[in-house]
Amino acid sequence: MLHMRSIWNGVISFGLVRIPIKLVNATESHSVPFREIHTEDGGRIRHRKFCELEDREVTAQEISRGYEEADGTIIPITDDDLAHLPIPTARTIEIVTFVPEDSIDPLQMSAAYYLAAGRAPAARPYTLLREALKRGNRVAIAKFALRGRERLGMLRVVGDAIALHGLLWPDEVRAPEGIAPDADVTLHDKELNLADDLVDALSEVGLEDLRDEYREAVEEVVAAKISGEALPEAPAPERGVEVLDLTTALERSVRAVRGEPDGTGGERLPQRGATRSSPKETGGRKSTSKAEKKTASPEGKSTSKTGRAEKKRATAKSTAGKAPSKKTPATKTPSRKRPA
Repeated sequence: MLHMRSIWNGVISFGLVRIPIKLVNATESHSVPFREIHTEDGGRIRHRKFCELEDREVTAQEISRGYEEADGTIIPITDDDLAHLPIPTARTIEIVTFVPEDSIDPLQMSAAYYLAAGRAPAARPYTLLREALKRGNRVAIAKFALRGRERLGMLRVVGDAIALHGLLWPDEVRAPEGIAPDADVTLHDKELNLADDLVDALSEVGLEDLRDEYREAVEEVVAAKISGEALPEAPAPERGVEVLDLTTALERSVRAVRGEPDGTGGERLPQRGATRSSPKETGGRKSTSKAEKKTASPEGKSTSKTGRAEKKRATAKSTAGKAPSKKTPATKTPSRKRPA
């Protein structure tokens, strides 16, 4: 909390209870920041703000807001004007109802914030609201005004804190009409069972194991540019991909996720939780893995060959004296499948 800057101060209205709070961003972006530059000479591109009437650059302190009418006339709107909005949510998060959390469509959810108790006297009513949400296994639906418009929000408990999720108004969520396939599709029990197996196998990964691989790849490219090294090789696009029927694709997918061979010599799916190689250091250090491979002792090869030879001789002795078995035509062993 000491490092989180509040972006809005107000109160939570809980019946006649008033809870002073501070609104704090609950999320942050870790994307790699880029700057716009002039392609020809690499000069930094800056977006400056000019007044159309005076044709000069203006500072942030000189800029306010205005409402443009249909004929182009601009009506200045000041902070004092907005302070007189005829709604109770100008500085209030007004709780209007309580509902089960699973009744909120995730499509409605947008930005997330933490609500921090504003002053010492707010600790008791803040804790009261938090415990009431816990005991009822519900979330609070509220109205609040932020950045020039009234919004809908959901209050829920996260740890020992109360979080506020911005919600879209119900009429802002489009209906999924015309999205699903028009064709009538019949699924077989075997396909559904294999899909269940694949879902179970993929469910072993936790959200905490996921990471932004695109950002890591961008950092690798940036590190290579800084150090003057060759850029990392991009993977070649797949060509001549084998077209599989749905059942075969599901069977191979389940085996691949479990790390089992698919019997075709094809590639396995990437192992979950495998870490991407970290970006190269800018000090010019190079990997010594190739050198280590070259300097590996040749004794390992002779030892392995000797071991194989001894194994063959032992096998020959154990089979000596036995009647030769009747030869039968070679048959392919069917791959082991889970019963549907």
